[in-house]
Amino acid sequence: MSCVPVADDGGEACANCGKQGSDTVKLKSCTACRLVKYCSVDCQRAHRKLHKKTCKQRAAELKDEQLYSQGHERPEGWQKKDPEAITLLGLKYHLGDKYGHGRLGLQKDMQRAVELWTEAAELGSIKALHNLGNAYETGKGAQKDTAKAVEFYAKAAMQGHVVARHNLGCYEGKKGNYDHAVRHFLISAKMGLKESVEKIKTMFIDGEATKDQYAEALKGYQDAVEETKSHDRDEAETRKQIIHRKA
Repeated sequence: MSCVPVADDGGEACANCGKQGSDTVKLKSCTACRLVKYCSVDCQRAHRKLHKKTCKQRAAELKDEQLYSQGHERPEGWQKKDPEAITLLGLKYHLGDKYGHGRLGLQKDMQRAVELWTEAAELGSIKALHNLGNAYETGKGAQKDTAKAVEFYAKAAMQGHVVARHNLGCYEGKKGNYDHAVRHFLISAKMGLKESVEKIKTMFIDGEATKDQYAEALKGYQDAVEETKSHDRDEAETRKQIIHRKA
């Protein structure tokens, strides 16, 4: 049978044998692409050769949809100083940072830093995810592994880490995937990263991005900067009012 998207009209059938779903025949979706369903593992295996190409294509599309649709705003509290410092994950992240730079009397030890960042990342530290991406990209503290670096950057970017998002754009640009690179840079530019605007400007000059994309990046960046300034003014005014009430 041909591999086609499963309809939502109640007439769902196994993509391999055509058996209709019922109270006794439970169909399960292909977990990778969600396009087809099967009545058994045997049918899924039998249909694999026909379905493989479509499955991989749709799985990649779903991954891109998730990557580009999330992380368009910085995490709440990003403007505060060390918002993670009082938590266990924060302590592990910052201790890893000290080992990474050889601070607080600690001997520089990138391998130990990576171990601590890994623990912090497992506890939910976005900054640790980004640092792990750097470690695997550069081979400092971990065996150089571009695929792992991109994986960590992607996890951080989807949670709002702007530099990780920019790094993904650089990665795609180096591969010649200019459309993907611009999409990343547009997101990070609109989050207030000037370097991303400059990247799109360079790509525009080189014919790898359009004039409209550069204009969109520039406007998005300017809006983000203005929003940050407005936020800072509001916080300053609030502090003044609190101080005035205390006085």
